[in-house]
Amino acid sequence: MKQALALCLATLALSACSVLPQSAGASGSAPERAATGATSTTGSTRIGAPPPLAQSSADRQCLSQLGQAGVRFDALPDRYLGEGCSTLGAVQMHALAGDDGQFDVSNLGPVTCPVSAAFAAWARYGVDRAARQIFGSPVASIQTMGSFACRNVAGTSRRSAHASADAIDIGGFVLADGRRISVQHGWTGSAEERQFLRVVQRSACRRFGTVLGPDYNAAHHDHLHVEGVIEGNSFCR
Repeated sequence: MKQALALCLATLALSACSVLPQSAGASGSAPERAATGATSTTGSTRIGAPPPLAQSSADRQCLSQLGQAGVRFDALPDRYLGEGCSTLGAVQMHALAGDDGQFDVSNLGPVTCPVSAAFAAWARYGVDRAARQIFGSPVASIQTMGSFACRNVAGTSRRSAHASADAIDIGGFVLADGRRISVQHGWTGSAEERQFLRVVQRSACRRFGTVLGPDYNAAHHDHLHVEGVIEGNSFCR
């Protein structure tokens, strides 16, 4: 018996033999690895990254839908940042999918997963396809003016949707042929630019709860503000 025990200890030292079942080894099972990695790119797992806080089935389903839509992203940990400011169930989008491949999205911070999913669908079906039809060129990049910002609605004491990572401001679009259409100059620019920007705004109104543009007020003269997901009718100006 003592000889058998000594032999086992020697074997353990030399060959990394384990007395634990193989399924509970150091690498862990597939579910365990998925629980300890951050969702990235199209839903893959990166070992050792901070865990995404997608605890509800709705959160998990949203992340899965983003991956299936071809969005390259990272799930972010929940954060509370001052009174009324938070990034809960948020992701960081790095690239979006068009009909013929991915294109960039710039200057974008944390955005809640539902708004990210609506944004990704709008970018493909509302923006990229409109660019192809009107300009004859796909989109290469959507240039945003940011998403999360711990601030109030201008001129009020009410927290902005940006304070909960539930809104995105879009300043312009770059086409694959090099042309740039900015909201600030294109809104009253050429006939094609005016048509394109109004088409993408109307498309946004079918996906987001609130859409504000240059016709709303002077504060939005240079961007489109999209906020929340549509539930019934949207507020579209």
